[in-house]
Amino acid sequence: MHVETLIIGAGPAGLTTAYELTKAGRSVAIVERDPVYVGGISRTVNYKGYRFDIGGHRFFSKSAEVEAWWTEIMGDEMLQRPRSSRIYYNGKLFDYPLRAGDALAKLGPVEALRCVISYGWAQARPYRKVVSFEQWVVNNFGRRLFEIFFKTYTEKVWGMDCSEISADWAAQRIKGLNLYQAIISSFGIGSKPRDGGVIKTLINSFRYPRLGPGQMWERARDKVVAQGGTMMMGSTVTAISQHAESGKWVAIVTDANGRETKVTADHLVSTAAINELVRMLGADRDRAVAAATAGLRYRDFLIIGLITRGKESFDDNWIYIHDPSVKVGRIQNFKSWSPDMVPDPDTACYGMEYFCNAGDDTWDMADADLIARAKFEIGKLGLARPEDIIDGSVVRQPKAYPVYDDTYKINVDTITEGLEEQFSNLHLAGRNGMHKYNNQDHAMMTGILTAKNIIAGTRAFDVWTVNEDAEYHEGGEAGVDKIEERLVPRRVA
Repeated sequence: MHVETLIIGAGPAGLTTAYELTKAGRSVAIVERDPVYVGGISRTVNYKGYRFDIGGHRFFSKSAEVEAWWTEIMGDEMLQRPRSSRIYYNGKLFDYPLRAGDALAKLGPVEALRCVISYGWAQARPYRKVVSFEQWVVNNFGRRLFEIFFKTYTEKVWGMDCSEISADWAAQRIKGLNLYQAIISSFGIGSKPRDGGVIKTLINSFRYPRLGPGQMWERARDKVVAQGGTMMMGSTVTAISQHAESGKWVAIVTDANGRETKVTADHLVSTAAINELVRMLGADRDRAVAAATAGLRYRDFLIIGLITRGKESFDDNWIYIHDPSVKVGRIQNFKSWSPDMVPDPDTACYGMEYFCNAGDDTWDMADADLIARAKFEIGKLGLARPEDIIDGSVVRQPKAYPVYDDTYKINVDTITEGLEEQFSNLHLAGRNGMHKYNNQDHAMMTGILTAKNIIAGTRAFDVWTVNEDAEYHEGGEAGVDKIEERLVPRRVA
């Protein structure tokens, strides 16, 4: 088989690239390791008619082009949904973003006073040299609020102590979030928030495919095929090289039955984890590239879908779990995303999210034991009764989040410079393909720009400038483009 472009990975970046290319009449083949699902971490798993995401995906973008793309693919199957999230702490659910009255009533006057005193102490004796996430938050909110609303969840997600995470990330991601003011204003201390007591850090509504994000990527896949593209599901690239004279790519694609297909291509687009690509290409023969590749790390993730009898016990999209006595980091309520995600209205479906590393105790636990843990923990939190849980399913997602430690940037730069020197017709796209802090719409934009470069035969569109949007989820209107530097949670040097 010969195609103009061979794409590794059928996630948001890969499918967006393929759709744009086939729409322009270009020939494309996509190699996807999963035998059933497309969408990568944005897929939607179907378990006995119950659909649940691998994480939560709110469809909201400041890019008008991405918003239009979603509409083009989904049409009226795109729902407008209310955003609702809360924080679980000490047996209570706090509105997120915090509201002064809600926080005061649930913390109680004694705890609220402790927070005010803690904040005053931090103001009187702040850290003079701020380098860590912990120091930044304590200086701005006091140690008590840091322990309540920041420490536990952050450490669950990233697998690092807050004293090891860079202050740069805290300063940006908590921009405009004034937690202490929401509490002390209730005592008549300090100025009132301009919005009447609600700290607005997140969008209030978002769009969402009726059957989950996977529905969008399944439609994109079908449109790619209808436009002449080739999908190679359940397959992997087992060998790849570049012809010395023509520069064409020569790949061996092997399916689940061991059948091999030779594919030649003028361009290669990779959304696979960048360290896997380096080894696949043999680019790690270069010592500097090999060292940089070995230095890249990932955070893995698994979700346990629990099906329960009766009406759901909360109507949030998800709840952040700030309780160190349980391992679960976040709990999804899939009926809140879309009622059609749950086929039986007399049941509910929750997603228990665990952040882990491949090979650790959580990752290696048997599915039955994981389901038992999830049932116990949701019961301990009082968010569902274990005896009402009638079924469960486990999905593991390796390399869900690239780790952005203090050396990741120089490692990525070393790898990309090495690859660019060797391969002029290689294109990197997507979160793992670029080892970059990408949300779904950012990954899609890298695919759109990659397709534009291939069609135009240039490198005029720089995919590395995508995802510089510092305030992506901190406010603003959908479809309003704004470029600022977007930081990542880096380990303190």
